[in-house]
Amino acid sequence: MRLVVLVALIALVSLTSYAQQDPQFTQWMYDRLSFNPAAAGMRDNCGEHCVSSFYRSQWDGFDRDPKTLLLNYSGQYGKNLGLGLSYIGDRLGQEQNSIIRLHGAYHHQMGNNFISGGLSLGFLGKRLGTNWVYNDENDPLINPLEASQQNDGTVDLSLGGMFYQPGKFYIGLSATHLNGGELADLNIKTAQHFYLMGGYTHNLNSTMDLRGNVLAKSDLNAAAFDLNANLLYDNMLYGGISFRPGDAIAPMVGMEYDLGCQKKKTSQYCHCIRAGYSYDITLSDIADYSSGSHEIFVTYCFTMRTIKVIPIHGNPRNL
Repeated sequence: MRLVVLVALIALVSLTSYAQQDPQFTQWMYDRLSFNPAAAGMRDNCGEHCVSSFYRSQWDGFDRDPKTLLLNYSGQYGKNLGLGLSYIGDRLGQEQNSIIRLHGAYHHQMGNNFISGGLSLGFLGKRLGTNWVYNDENDPLINPLEASQQNDGTVDLSLGGMFYQPGKFYIGLSATHLNGGELADLNIKTAQHFYLMGGYTHNLNSTMDLRGNVLAKSDLNAAAFDLNANLLYDNMLYGGISFRPGDAIAPMVGMEYDLGCQKKKTSQYCHCIRAGYSYDITLSDIADYSSGSHEIFVTYCFTMRTIKVIPIHGNPRNL
């Protein structure tokens, strides 16, 4: 029964949101790169190079419930260049999506603030399985798909801009699937997605920071909003809550830990780690069939620099 409900919900979402492809993450504020290429090499990370892994299990309790894996790399190169790489693996019932994106961004400093613009070039692949559940056994569109797996892919372009002050605020605007690629073999056209995001950090006292984040997203047929507030204690532990109107409320906890620096004669290596967990409490009618959604992420950042050695010469005649 739950499998039938899941298939019906997926079909309904597809009809109302024009084949929406982008997965959602509750802890998106620790990602940003996968849907805004201007975030590649952002200066608010705890290191110049960061590797992240996100995993989301959505609508737990359904048969073949949606599961999403996200892998990110973001790095700073020189004073202005940022490079990044994202991989998204998304399984949604019969549908499997794979997206890989290479990001490039240019950051320009203006006093304490930065403005950046970014572009990403990628590939979106989609696969449909053969184990269909349908109402009409004679449906001419379903029967050919039942015979064998169907695969197709398309080039994927994204564009974004950011304005931010490291550790204080950020605002970003981006668009994914700009080229609106077509997967002719599957009779699917990718929908353009638009994102507006922002965040601000307010220092309450010497040990507590209040951080707020907001994300608005739309494919011009449907829209969704994510609101988040969390408290960071002693630059180490945080807890908060996110709210997605009409969908879910999600408590979250995490940690941000500075692992320090190791110095050698000619080099210095500094690193830190971030990790978090969130649990979506479903507010819609899906709550009758699902126990909620789980999401975890881990980010490791590092900075490696060469220490310039200055030779010192002495002359015994000056002793």
